Amino acid sequence: MYKRIRDLREDRDLRQKDIAKLLGMSQTGYSKYETGENDIPTSILIQLADFYGTSVDYLLGRTDIK
Repeated sequence: MYKRIRDLREDRDLRQKDIAKLLGMSQTGYSKYETGENDIPTSILIQLADFYGTSVDYLLGRTDIK
């Protein structure tokens, strides 16, 4: 899951700081999601899925279909 959110961000040439701002949090807090240091709350997963136009199942690694 963590690699997928990083890959989606990098594919759009965005910085962690950009996504953190979108989510209303610090860059450090968001970075911990990408490294797996912190679990990603459901509400954040939904926001990320909506932003990237994918499903939460894709982010969670339950499917390879974006």
